[in-house]
Order: sequence, then C-alpha cells, then structure tokens
Amino acid sequence: MTSITILGSGGWGLALACTSSRLGHDVTVWSAFKDELDTIRRTGELRAKLPGVQIPESVKLCDDISCASGRDIVVVGIPSKFVRSVCEQAKPYVDKNSIIVSSAKGLEDGSLKRMSEVIREVFPDNKIAVLSGPSHAEELGRGMPTAVAVASEDEEAARLIQSSFSDDVLRLYVNSDVIGCEVGGAVKNVIALCSGVVGGLGYGDNTKAALMTRGLSEITRLGVAMGAKQDTFSGLAGLGDLVVTCTSMHSRNYRAGLLIGQGVEPEEAVRQIGTVEGYACARATLELANKYGVSMPITAEVNKVLFDGKSPRVAINELMLRPVRTE
Repeated sequence: MTSITILGSGGWGLALACTSSRLGHDVTVWSAFKDELDTIRRTGELRAKLPGVQIPESVKLCDDISCASGRDIVVVGIPSKFVRSVCEQAKPYVDKNSIIVSSAKGLEDGSLKRMSEVIREVFPDNKIAVLSGPSHAEELGRGMPTAVAVASEDEEAARLIQSSFSDDVLRLYVNSDVIGCEVGGAVKNVIALCSGVVGGLGYGDNTKAALMTRGLSEITRLGVAMGAKQDTFSGLAGLGDLVVTCTSMHSRNYRAGLLIGQGVEPEEAVRQIGTVEGYACARATLELANKYGVSMPITAEVNKVLFDGKSPRVAINELMLRPVRTE
C-alpha cells in the first residue's frame, strides 16, 4: 500500500483519489476550500467539480496542508497559477523521499517556466514526475478507460507512479520526455480555446481538423526548440491530449472559446467558465515562441483576439490568406 496526498479538490484530483483508493492505497485529499470538503462529507460527491461521482469513504479529506507530511507520493493537482504558492505552503511538511507528481497543465505567468521547473525550485531534493495526456476527470471518475503518460527524469520514479496508479480504468505509459509532455499539455489548451472559437463561429469539421493539425505543428515546433523529442507529440501527451481537449464539452478551454466565437468578450467568457488554462497560457506561449524564434501564427492570432480586441472571424480569414507553402 502506497501513501498518497493529493493537493487540490478539483475534478482531476478527486478522480485520481477515486482510482488510488480503488487500488487500496492510503489516500488523502487536501483543499484550501473547507466548504468543498464539507460538501463531500455531507453528500459523498462534489457536484461542482465532479458531478455524479461518489468519493469513496476511504479517501481522507483535510484542510491542513501538513497532511502532505511523510507520504510516498504527493500529487500537485491544482491550476497552474497556484502551483508555486501551494508548493511553498507544503514545503515545510513534505519529506525529501516523497515523489512529487504534477498534473497541472500550464506555464507560469512571467517566468514562463513549466510546472516541473516551478516544483523543482521549491523541492530541489525530491524526485519529480509529470502526468499528462487525454484525461477528462468526469470520465475517469466514472470508470471510463483512460490512458496518460507519466514522465520523469528518474525512470525509477516514473515506474513507481505507473505501478501505483495503473488499473483496468487508468493506464499509464512511462515517457522520459518531461519537456515534451509538459509543452504538449500546456499549449494544447491554447489550441483548444481556438477550436471552441471555430465552433462558436459556426464553422465545421474541416476547419477544426485544419486547426488541430496545424496547431499540433506549432506545438511540436515549440517543443522541439525547447529540447523535447518530436515523437512525444504524436503520443498521448501530444496528439491524444490535443484531440480530447479540442473536441469535448468537458473542456473548459473549448467551452470558453465557444462563447468567444459567439460574441462574448474573452474576459467575460473566462469569468463564466472558471479556470481556463489556455487563456493565460496563450500569452506565455507566444512569449516562448518569440524567445525561441518559432513561428506560431495560430497562437499569435488568438492572442490578438483575446487581448487586443481583434475579431475572431477576421483572425481566421488572415490565417487562411497567409502565403501558401508546403506542408
């Protein structure tokens, strides 16, 4: 039996808690929001984050972050903008032998760091792994077969995470490309936002397929320039995550994009949906593209739509009228 603390009571953290508990592990979920934990205690579920999924009674619930002390695995399952601050809160309690697992998909605003880099700065002595792939919490929580990648610079740590979480519902594949898995997981949110915009404008499958294909090219170019392996982007953390996020109403990025395409102001769309990782990540991605000298025209246009008031329809027209080229 493995001892696991999951930092965050969001949908993905709770879905992982269900999986871990089913495997017989000692699982604790920490949240800064006591009202969410009280709701789970009272009703057995957190309808606002993971509707229809009963959280096993064996999962312990805690609002004291010292519950991260002495654990085999600590999962950081919170939105990217809170990763550094929550890790700093947990730092006094996390044992140096604990493996830290990041499931956050984003880039830190300002520093442009990947989540594992942020975690490494807070926990320099711990082994760190990353979970990334096509994984809607709503489906995993309901027991629908799901496959993701686990990446780490330490193969032993990755294989421990693989064996600790894999069962007949969740299947983990070990990947050594941490950079690729994180770039794929973060930047696909930007493309998914664009996919929602396309849907909101009333365009069809042809347009979405073109967007996803050319978006994957942008993600791959950036990732390779940053040191990732090209093959990673044809796998779960690349193509897999992109497809599921660009095509599903489970995706908050896609839903926010739909509203923007229908004429809702970007800030208001984000307010209505909640956490939309692709919104903040769009600006950071463009900054990384400029830093590494990578052409990312879709990313550049969506930044103009999100932050400069450009019409989405005009942005798409201008993308279509760019000089023709070979694939």
